[in-house]
Amino acid sequence: MEFVTQKYSIPDEPMKPFIDPDEITCILKNAKPDKRLISDIIDKSLAKTRLSMQETAVLVNATDPDHIQMIKDGARKLKENIYGNRIVLFAPLYIGNKCQNNCTYCGFKASNKNTVRKTLSDNEITHEIEALEDNGQKRLILVFGEHDQYDADYIAHCTKLSYSVKKGNGEIRRVNINAAPLDIEGYRKVKEAGIGTYQVFQETYHPEAYKTYHIRGKKADFGYRLTSLDRAQEAGLDDVGIGALFGLYDWKYEVLGLVRHTNHLEACYNIGPHTISFPRIKDASMLKMGTKYMVSDSDFAKMIAVLRLAVPYTGLILTAREPAELRKECLNYGVSQIDGGTKLELGSYSHTRNEEQNLNKGQFRINDNRSLNEIIDELLEQNMLPSFCTACYRLGRTGEHFMEFSVPGFIKRFCSPNAILTLGEYLLDYAVEETAQKGWQVIEKNINELPDEKIRTKLRERIAEMKNGKRDLYF
Repeated sequence: MEFVTQKYSIPDEPMKPFIDPDEITCILKNAKPDKRLISDIIDKSLAKTRLSMQETAVLVNATDPDHIQMIKDGARKLKENIYGNRIVLFAPLYIGNKCQNNCTYCGFKASNKNTVRKTLSDNEITHEIEALEDNGQKRLILVFGEHDQYDADYIAHCTKLSYSVKKGNGEIRRVNINAAPLDIEGYRKVKEAGIGTYQVFQETYHPEAYKTYHIRGKKADFGYRLTSLDRAQEAGLDDVGIGALFGLYDWKYEVLGLVRHTNHLEACYNIGPHTISFPRIKDASMLKMGTKYMVSDSDFAKMIAVLRLAVPYTGLILTAREPAELRKECLNYGVSQIDGGTKLELGSYSHTRNEEQNLNKGQFRINDNRSLNEIIDELLEQNMLPSFCTACYRLGRTGEHFMEFSVPGFIKRFCSPNAILTLGEYLLDYAVEETAQKGWQVIEKNINELPDEKIRTKLRERIAEMKNGKRDLYF
């Protein structure tokens, strides 16, 4: 079958809102799945071509168990083709929980008098990062409440501070940001500080639903938030992440909203999002939510598979909000990044468990409390390749350059060798003995499976250099 080029009721123009809820609703209503159509759509995705909203709607509307299995199998195959077996690891670090918004679903909301407001001092941030480095972390996402104190200058300051902290062989090589939308000048400032991805989640792409959850504060402006990453692109910050908070509105609608956002960025800037996130509503302080839009585990797994097929080149992030068993399952359907050893309470990485009881409660509850080493150990058991790689960002393979490599699937040529090298660092410096033994076996297996003999030889040479004390080697 042939697929018609998508035309939207609201044309794509830089810095202008692009969501038409009636259009998305109509597309969902008219999408009728059948086996042949689903097969054709999966084939298109396996050719590494992004799907339209209509094609995505066919997948999300599938209910037949055989059709859903086709979707999951297609997503698994696509992930293997593009990303191989690597899983990128990171840790969130909450810097401050002051907030001027009053989002009904969030523990940080301004009306929550049970939350003790705090911003980590530079000294506390340093201790937190040292503790994370002691566990082997190399990639952080700094998380800020939406407050005037956490402006571009402060975010830039925290970024530079994070990069400056060194302990033993530990260092942070990638600092991503999850914070309030900035103006163009603000994005320029944080770009100059050397940030990686700047994440802004729309929460829900349905304007009327958005109004019911966002009572006051700057975040109440749906259009301003929707165009936040347009401003990042205008500022030259081409590495951005989008997301929706599932449980606020119909999950099928939100998936199409994410695809529409992706299409908009590509149409206006020739660059899609580097990552897509899909957190589900979880328990939080003062959380009072109905269950109408809650997403079941089965629908959640299917949704991840659909997103993998819809946007083949984009990294999919699955956080410790989700329980370990569900995370394990969803790794097969397209997830490429997970957090490990996560703690949400301010200052909790550098405190003992007894001290943690007196710390401020986090934004929401996590459901995977395993240590980073426990998660790595399980990934190795699954023959996954844990990765702390940051080479692409430091070599300028972002934005259009990243698209050039990742859309055709060529990024795998860089990512697998670099994942092996970063795993080797972890095994040498931080892993317990049992994990180290498993890890070197997985490394040897993955080296032998690389098709390029020259790369295999160089890898072995660099591993020998690492065992003699060198660090931060990459392709």
